[in-house]
Formats: sequence, structure tokens, C-alpha cells
Amino acid sequence: MKNLMDRKLIKFLFVGVVNTMVGSAIMFSLYNLAHCSYWTASAANYILTSILSFFLNKYFTFQNRTGKVSQIVRFILNIGLCYLLAYGIARPICRVLLLGAGKQMQDNISMLAGMGLFTIFNYLGQRLFVFQEP
Repeated sequence: MKNLMDRKLIKFLFVGVVNTMVGSAIMFSLYNLAHCSYWTASAANYILTSILSFFLNKYFTFQNRTGKVSQIVRFILNIGLCYLLAYGIARPICRVLLLGAGKQMQDNISMLAGMGLFTIFNYLGQRLFVFQEP
């Protein structure tokens, strides 16, 4: 656990702040202004910001210089799994906890919770699976 809490974590969080600002604008605008569904709005966020995330985390955070196609495949698998887990967990929990709130309030809060869960899952996946050190 101590090996996971180092300078790479700080860099990952910095990259995450940039991605979160861009992604939040995309996701909440699509959901609240364009009236896209929960899944469409949150998926658009991660599809669009994942490309930026891949390059920033590969070269800046983890300083990984390998050019293997398998790494891109692992990244895509990691993002997909983290997304499904985070948002799949957040939505039913928020619906139960916010039972008296309206659907839009439940979905907005579950998207926020999903973002937090995604960050944790994604860091572990990128560090231990995608950009693992030999």
C-alpha cells in the first residue's frame, strides 16, 4: 500500500483534476442541458477524456515509454471496467440513499459519486495493470 502512495499518485491526481474539469462540463451539460440519459452523459465524459488521460498518464505520471498495442488494449479495458463498476455501484446506492429526491437529483449525485469511485479504481488499474513497472 505504501508503494502506491508516492509522487506518481500526486501526478495522477493533477492529471485527474484537468480531466475532471473537462469531463464534468461535458457530462453535466449533456445530462442537464441536452437532456441525454445518465449512461449517455457519463459515457461521453469518459470516452472523450480518456484519450487525453492515456497520453498524460503514460508520459507524465508513469513515465512509461513502451509502445505496445497491448498497453492501449489494457487501457481501454481498464477504463471500461472502472466506468461500469463505478457508475454501476454509485447509481443504485444513491437511489436508495436519496429515495425521496427526484430522479434528476439522484442521477446528478450518483454521477458525482461515480466520478469519485472511478478515480480510485482507475488509479489502481493504471498503476497495477496498464502501466505496470517490470
